[in-house]
Amino acid sequence: MTHFAELVDGYHRFRTSDLHRQHERWQSLREKQEPKVMIIACSDSRVEPAQIFDTLPGEIFVVRNVAALVPPFDDDGGRHGVSAALEFAVTKLKVEEVVVMGHGACGGCAAALSNVFKDAAPGEGGFVAAWVDILSDAREKVKAAYGTGPEAAREMEYEAVRTSIENLDTFPFVQDAKAAGQLKVHGAYFSIMDGELHVMDESGAFSFPQPREVKLPIEAA
Repeated sequence: MTHFAELVDGYHRFRTSDLHRQHERWQSLREKQEPKVMIIACSDSRVEPAQIFDTLPGEIFVVRNVAALVPPFDDDGGRHGVSAALEFAVTKLKVEEVVVMGHGACGGCAAALSNVFKDAAPGEGGFVAAWVDILSDAREKVKAAYGTGPEAAREMEYEAVRTSIENLDTFPFVQDAKAAGQLKVHGAYFSIMDGELHVMDESGAFSFPQPREVKLPIEAA
């Protein structure tokens, strides 16, 4: 198990290895960031976007929370962390794509499906219950079609991605950017069991994408 002292040891390895090897990249990031993609992912320790997508520092803007959820737009004056990150990414960083990535064995989705923390006090599951209540409609839809078994668990994880993507469209600045052709939204799902990434199509179905062909430069004769 990794403790903070071991994290500090890891920093020293980073400082003498990756930081040194990628010196020019880190120098270029000193003044600003220009990521093209925002990823909304789960806080689950097994689902690390930078590792899954094999990205370098500065390439993706990431916000992580329980179940990778996007709440609907709300201007009630409350503290909205995901909404703030989304606003900053779309209106200030001008990201060109937003990816909502759910995952298998998601505890947040399981809590939403079972409603295990219903009426729990804050500190005893109440905060989790209030957050995953974003999926209340999805829960009823999944239970009606699949019950509460393993198939329902995966469908709930898919529905969480679909719900978040629907909620993205409630943000006026997201609508504006999409209408102007400046923003695309994608859904994805990472299966912890087999390491496969499933991508959502326009119908809301998920499938494993084939690798793209990469054309190598033609060598001069």
